[in-house]
Order: sequence, then C-alpha cells, then structure tokens
Amino acid sequence: MRAFPRLPTIRHALGACALTAIALSSASAQTTPPATDSNTPLHLLKPAYPVPYGPTTTEKVSEVLRRIHGYLESSTPARFVNRESGEPFADLTTLTDDAVFEPGAFRPISYEWGVTYSGMLLAAETTGDQRYTEYVAKRLRLIADAARQYRVRLKANPGSRSPLRSVMEPRALDDAGSMCAAMIKAQRAGIQADLRPLVDNYISYISGKEFRLTDGTLARNRPHPNTIWLDDLYMSVPALAQMGRLSGERTYFDDGVKQVLQFAQRMFNKERGLFMHGWVEGMEVHPEFYWARANGWALMTLVELLDVLPEDHAGRGAVLDLLRAHVRGLAARQSGSGFWHQLLDREDSYLETSATAIYAYAMARAIDRGWIDPLAYGPAVLLAWNAVTSKVNAQGQVEGTCVSTGMGFEPAFYYHRPTSVYAEHGYGPVRLAGAQIIKLLKTHRLEINDSAVQLYR
Repeated sequence: MRAFPRLPTIRHALGACALTAIALSSASAQTTPPATDSNTPLHLLKPAYPVPYGPTTTEKVSEVLRRIHGYLESSTPARFVNRESGEPFADLTTLTDDAVFEPGAFRPISYEWGVTYSGMLLAAETTGDQRYTEYVAKRLRLIADAARQYRVRLKANPGSRSPLRSVMEPRALDDAGSMCAAMIKAQRAGIQADLRPLVDNYISYISGKEFRLTDGTLARNRPHPNTIWLDDLYMSVPALAQMGRLSGERTYFDDGVKQVLQFAQRMFNKERGLFMHGWVEGMEVHPEFYWARANGWALMTLVELLDVLPEDHAGRGAVLDLLRAHVRGLAARQSGSGFWHQLLDREDSYLETSATAIYAYAMARAIDRGWIDPLAYGPAVLLAWNAVTSKVNAQGQVEGTCVSTGMGFEPAFYYHRPTSVYAEHGYGPVRLAGAQIIKLLKTHRLEINDSAVQLYR
C-alpha cells in the first residue's frame, strides 16, 4: 500500500461509514426504524440511506463546485450601475452618489462573501480551475478600484455617498474580518489588485477600534452591554492571523491566540466539547445554546489560526488542544444522515447545511495538517460531504441554510429560524468543503466497499 507523507493511510470503506457514524452520532434523520422486510434474503438486503451513500470521487466533487460557480457567476454581477436608471458605469472615474452594485442575489462585500472568496481560491488551488480565481479577481479588483475613486471623492466632498461604506468605514467585525482575510489570501494567490490599503484599514478597525472588554476580549454592546458572540471569532481572528503572516509582526498572532483562549474560557463547555453561542458579562447563569453555525465559525477559526501560527508560538499547544476537544464534541453529535442539527444537542431541531459544510471543511483540513486522526474522523468527513451534496440543487443553489441569526435566550428563536437558498452563509462553506475534500481524496487512499454484507462477514 502506498504511504503518504505526514499522515497514516486511511483504509476506508464508505460502507463502513455506518459503523463510524453510528458510533459518533447521537441522532439519525430517521425518527422511526425502517420497515421490516421478511421476503428478501439477508444477503440481498440494502440499507435505505437518506442521503447519497457511495464512493466519493474528485470528479463528483468537482462537478458540484462547477455547478455552484455557474450560479454564483450569474447571480453576483461585477459592476456598478446607477441606482435610478440601472445604467452601468463603464468608467469607475465617473462614479457618483447614485452608484450601487448591480443588483444580484448576494452582496460582494459581505462577510459571507469573504468566506466565498476564500472558498473560490481554495477550489482553484485544489482543482487547477482558474475560473474560480478569476471570479475572485474580478470582484476584488472592482472593489479596490472603486475604493480608490471614492477616497478621492470623499476627500473633496466628505458628505458623498458610497456603496463601499462597510469597506471604507467598517463599524463592526462583520464588516471587516472575513473580507480582510480573503483579500490577504487573494494577494498570496497572485491576484493583482490594489488591496493593501483596504487590508490595512480593516486591520486598523479590528485591532484598534472594535469594542473590547477590559481584558481585551472583542465584544459587542448588543443585545446587552458587554456581550460576546461566538461568531466574532471568525470575524476577527483569521484576519489577525493572516496579517501576522503578511507583516511578520507577532503581535497579530498574539492577539489572535488571546481571543481564542479568552472566548473559550467563557464559552467552551469542556464536558460537551461544544461552544455556547453567547455570553454576557455580569450574568451568573448563561443560557447555553449550542448553535451549529456559530460552532462552525469557531472551528474554522481554530483551523485557520493554526494554519499560519508559528510552530514556536507559546499558545499553539493550547489552540491545538482546543481544536481536538471541539472536533471530538462535534463528531459525537453528527446525525445518522451525516448532517448536524441546528442546535447541536437538540435532536428535534432541523438538520442544517452551512454548519455541516463548515465541519466537513475544517475536519478535512485538520486531517490534512496532521492535527486529528484520519482513521477516527475521515469517515465522518466524507459522510458529511455526501450529505451536503444532497442540498446543492440543479441550479447550483445551496438549500437548507439557516438565515442570519442573532443571539437568542430561548430555544424557539433557534428552532424556527428559516432556511433559504438566498442565505449567503451556505456558499462559502460548501466551496471550502468541496475543495478540501478533493485534496483529502488526492492525498489519502480510500478503499471503497459498497457491500455491507461483505464488510461484516
């Protein structure tokens, strides 16, 4: 058997996912046992899996990524138009107060689209398909070039309106962190655009302007004063980590590690291996809602921080331990269909796509980096990806994604959040997951047995 560097080879029959998934799962998508079949011989019985349950190949994954790209290319135009007339601005030097992004399904400057740009870049790296790089380049160049024009315009007329307000004047971590990290990755990928002024502006906001608690922990003053949202780990730490790598200044790494450990001290339940969604200073008892996507942002943060954190950094061991504990907690909550629930510990809450995709990406990357055991978690990752593919429709839209969600203090808030193909949060995670699964398949040998009878005999 061929050996691969750094990691042991996975010997994996996807039919054996059932063994691992059942061992790791606390819930199945099925609420009743399958009907008894008394007429079919035992050796001919086939399980009734609720999601695709067969060999995962790079070709199949690549097809899903191409389908999503086709939808996003058409639904996120890369130009400005006049707000009233809809006429495009062919020359960015003529941008006016009436300029807006051409209407599409999604906003190209949102934090969700920062994740999507990162997913496109990783997909280009793993597949070699430069359409994904060009998708990012077209939109980031447009943003950078327009920002340069608006800086001149705002200097002459400070009251001017701009469709780039969140880029040029960030007022929340949601405005800054994800886009900043994506822009630094784009520079490293060789995309030629004037992004450094925007990166510096974002980092200035994260490091020096965002509200913090007295110990330096990034926080918000909503819904109550001195509130920590788990989501904010991803809205800050990957950008700090990427800036540390770009600039060589270790203070950015130090702040990133501090945020992770201080969030975890308040919000990570060690017994469950899960993060609660929110924490409010001064409360003695916190409502511990383990919202799936927020846990995804936290897990992805740990992976992206470790990706670039120097090996000799004093906090690296603690961050790695936290990653492993979190993966254990999450793997124990995977449903029998491969998805995770909207509330991770509440099996009657719905199965949610974006979180499942984030976990598939982050665990696959952790396997690739040698941080977690491929034999223990590889089957769960492939099962999760197969589940996610069942939610990518023929048009390339991602279904089953929870819409934007604030911080709640009772379960109904989370249970009944709608899902939509227009929830931006699903597209970046699915692209990241697919790209990383391709890398996993290329670097680890997977032995497929589609006969459970043969496996168990």
